[in-house]
Amino acid sequence: MTACAIETAAGNGGAGRPAPADRGSFTITANGAYAARIAGTGDALYAERWTLDGPEPYAVPLPLAQPEERGTPVLPLADGRVLVARRVDGRRHTFSLLYPTGPGTGELMLGAVEAPGPGFGPGPDAGPGGLVLLPPSPDGICAYAMCVGQDTTTLWLVAGGAFGPEQVAEVKGRCSGGVWLDRTGRMLALDRRLDDGPVKAVAVDLERGGEVTPLLQITEDSHDRLLLADPDSGLLLIRSDAPSPGRDRLGWGVLGSLLPVRFPDCLRIDDAAVTPFATQPGQVLLPEGCGVALRIDTAAGSWVGTWRPSARRMAHLAAPPGWLAGTGLWTPQGLLRLPYATPGTPCGLTALAEPEEPPEPEGPPRAPDPAATGATGAATGAFKVCRPVPLQQAPLTDRRPAR
Repeated sequence: MTACAIETAAGNGGAGRPAPADRGSFTITANGAYAARIAGTGDALYAERWTLDGPEPYAVPLPLAQPEERGTPVLPLADGRVLVARRVDGRRHTFSLLYPTGPGTGELMLGAVEAPGPGFGPGPDAGPGGLVLLPPSPDGICAYAMCVGQDTTTLWLVAGGAFGPEQVAEVKGRCSGGVWLDRTGRMLALDRRLDDGPVKAVAVDLERGGEVTPLLQITEDSHDRLLLADPDSGLLLIRSDAPSPGRDRLGWGVLGSLLPVRFPDCLRIDDAAVTPFATQPGQVLLPEGCGVALRIDTAAGSWVGTWRPSARRMAHLAAPPGWLAGTGLWTPQGLLRLPYATPGTPCGLTALAEPEEPPEPEGPPRAPDPAATGATGAATGAFKVCRPVPLQQAPLTDRRPAR
């Protein structure tokens, strides 16, 4: 069995400063109906499910006789059950589904995966280490885990299968990240490193035995990672050092488009980490108008940014007290809903409206900064890709499963 690891997929707005990787502490289903986290105080920790699609959010504790360990990953399913992944020793990782039953908690044991390593959690770069749960599948039924070895990465279906955990794909190279590209849970994007080469995002087709096709290649030597993808609009949020080697920038592209990847200056904040965490659903074929929520971390604290590709500026909003930082969801109408927990409100959800973009200041237009111009002569903030972005050879339509 291979060892396992993950690389943080955080956007970087500062010079080499990664954003905190705490996505596993509070996870929301792809449809926004449920969320889950580890709650409690001291050693009395338990899984907790939040219901988010009702008139008011409410939490249901799911305690067991044996308390959970701090940092245990949990993942909600669309039917309200919560997947819990536990490391029981140095090699075995067990998976269970928890659900409320009368006054207690029901538990369905799914099985185990043997994977030596430090356990679940993020690491600084793709290499051997623990086992990690991938983000909730868009189908709401399946759950996947990723194991990274020295030369290969294995993907496991740990919930939703017929006979417990089963290996569904093996990908050459060391992979990290994990972004779903469609609404069915078939196409998965991973950030892959082959040998000592640069990190490049690739698409993995889970219905074709893990068939891999290139996804991002901005320049030959750049590290190109995919952070978020919105299947409705086709908007992609990308982290790359192509504009400034050795320094990551946050950019955007369009799924299947031949247009260049763009790196807006408004998404770069000195001495801050800027990490996208949610996109607005329902913006079919309108990537420029799709809302993006970003977490901004500085030494002074954290707050929320909202931005659209059509906008020239990012709006800055104060997060509610107790915000479960880096989590939230958009409504199709454009409201950003942020979960929070305080002693007075242990399960809260606040809605923020985007402020209107202020008009551009009057004055003569500025000349492009030569330092920000791409090697191909593209305009400031844009960077010509070496390969169409993305999936020219792996379209999301008109594909049949391998027989």
